[in-house]
Amino acid sequence: MNHDIYVLGIETSCDETAAAVVKNGTEILSNIVASQMESHKRFGGVVPEIASRHHVEQITFVIEEAMNQAGVSFQQLSAIAVTQGPGLVGALLIGVNAAKALAFAYGLPLVAVHHIAGHIYANRLVADMKFPLLSLVVSGGHTELVYMEEHGKFQVIGETRDDAAGEAYDKVARALNLPYPGGPHIDRLAHEGKVTIDLPRAWLEEGSYDFSFSGLKSAVLNTLHNAKQRGEHIDPKDMAASFQASVIDVLVTKTVNAAKEYNVRQVLLAGGVAANRGLRAELERKMAELNGIELVIPPLSLCTDNAAMIAAAGTVLFEQGKRADMALNADPSLELA
Repeated sequence: MNHDIYVLGIETSCDETAAAVVKNGTEILSNIVASQMESHKRFGGVVPEIASRHHVEQITFVIEEAMNQAGVSFQQLSAIAVTQGPGLVGALLIGVNAAKALAFAYGLPLVAVHHIAGHIYANRLVADMKFPLLSLVVSGGHTELVYMEEHGKFQVIGETRDDAAGEAYDKVARALNLPYPGGPHIDRLAHEGKVTIDLPRAWLEEGSYDFSFSGLKSAVLNTLHNAKQRGEHIDPKDMAASFQASVIDVLVTKTVNAAKEYNVRQVLLAGGVAANRGLRAELERKMAELNGIELVIPPLSLCTDNAAMIAAAGTVLFEQGKRADMALNADPSLELA
């Protein structure tokens, strides 16, 4: 008897329409992503209505391609996992309804997945998870430190109080007249520039693992505005380098301190900003100074939104016996529990 678990994952929380098939929660059989970046680039950010329309157009083709590439039939699937939230409600609804339709049509269990849990479990696709562990989740909408003692059990020990790191990157990029999405362009410029501008670091109160990037973003905008008023030129490369240095300093320092305080065995990096070369390099450098704590960083393809991570997280929930029913609805403000 075949006891392998095959899970179809569906992800539509923002502007990527994605579907993937994962075997036993660790082996990617297919991972298809249809990006909408070109459609949203001219608006300087994601337009929810346009994102929803693209999801409607792409969802069927993406699921078919994922199944075909995996070489698995719907009858062979063990379950269907879908992102319930958080995210854009219109976008989420496309994925949730597609998953419900397939689950109903083929009599398959339906599993609802938290988007951030998916990002964390992307790491399980490249390495075994060793508990207790700490995950630094950094994306366009989220910046969190999540402590885990076991599978499926999340404790948020630090989160952003205002702008997420990725959001700050996009706003600073806009001020520097860089294209959307701004993160990769800032990262590229930062490696060409020098840290010559003194920008603030929001450490908050002593012992806090929360984050705040609103003040840093304002400091960048004010510095650029004041220089323009005085007729001075600030090299965008140096501003990018100075801004990124401030962000990375806070992210890495708080992560390392939390890893030591919570006595974890492993630190995971997760989320779209985990693709940032500067962040990856500095976290590797700092974590190398700690003995006995393994650092896991997923490949770039698993940092940005994808469905393999949803299938990986969904497999754990499926094995724990957690199921959703046909009343499942999108939840744009879903809490990580």
